Amino acid sequence: MKRLGSLVVMLLMAVDMTAAADDVEPLTTLDNPAIAYTTAEAGYAVLNQGPVTAVIVDNRAVDNEVLPDHRAGYSGVASLTHAEQPQNLFVPTYAGLNFEHIHDGTNEPRDILFEPRRAPMELRVINDRTVELYQPPTPHWKLESALRYELLDDGTSELTFECIPRERTFAHDYIGLFWASYIHQPDSLDIHFRGHDDGKQQPARWIRGVTPAHGVFSTHLSPDDGRQFVHDDDFDLTLVFNRSKSRYDVPWYFGVSHGMAFVQMFRPQDQVRLSQSPSGGGEGNPAWDFQFLIPDYEVGQRYQLVMRAMYVLYESAEQVERVSRPHRTALGQNVP
Repeated sequence: MKRLGSLVVMLLMAVDMTAAADDVEPLTTLDNPAIAYTTAEAGYAVLNQGPVTAVIVDNRAVDNEVLPDHRAGYSGVASLTHAEQPQNLFVPTYAGLNFEHIHDGTNEPRDILFEPRRAPMELRVINDRTVELYQPPTPHWKLESALRYELLDDGTSELTFECIPRERTFAHDYIGLFWASYIHQPDSLDIHFRGHDDGKQQPARWIRGVTPAHGVFSTHLSPDDGRQFVHDDDFDLTLVFNRSKSRYDVPWYFGVSHGMAFVQMFRPQDQVRLSQSPSGGGEGNPAWDFQFLIPDYEVGQRYQLVMRAMYVLYESAEQVERVSRPHRTALGQNVP
């Protein structure tokens, strides 16, 4: 009886933990009506904190002194500059941390695969260093979302994405989401992360992520990501399922551009996949990307992703590892 009682207690604890895990605190205006905001009618907002200036834009075109010749469809961080590097990190006509794809692994017309580019968005200003891109349920996928960009005290960007599928529109019962950052003419097209060769038990080492062409060896998984997502053999978004020969050990990576490091860091539980293209933004303009896949989704359930992006002077991989440590710790990474 004593053993049975202990078992019941353990089962009740497991149920409570599961319920708590499902009851994630809403962090955006998507599901928290208590958050006050105003709407930026101009379609963009300029955020400043520490040495960093970020211009967040919705998916309308802008052509003025703040964002000259910025093209429609490229929402997110249209410009990212630093006191030590006034040149925009991103291709000026495009953007970084750009919500680009919603998919379910089936081939659809381009307008559907790139639906976040075209569906209406609203730029909501929370305060002088926090804004959100709210997108009502999209015409095809019926995915409602809010994407928050907040500059933290040191100028690091925290990106919080929340979404709610409003209808059962995803053929294979998972939601595929993809973000792109188009880097403007960096010194090197490559990315860097600690990892190991796929299928081999090795100590973590620095891996220089190199992909020979768009959609070839493009995506790096975590060591324990054995998830399989059904998709068409000739799926048009070639970056998504073409795996590399390496796996990352901890979910973060960086690239170097004009003496600066752009560092992208993620929560382990979000099981992001890191993707890259040597020419996503045109010749000499790589794309340093990431993916978030939601298996066995439920209609009406809110899902959440949190990541941070740091823009700092570059000295070495070890220096980037050191200065990013507090942020990676805050995201729940196992940091020595």
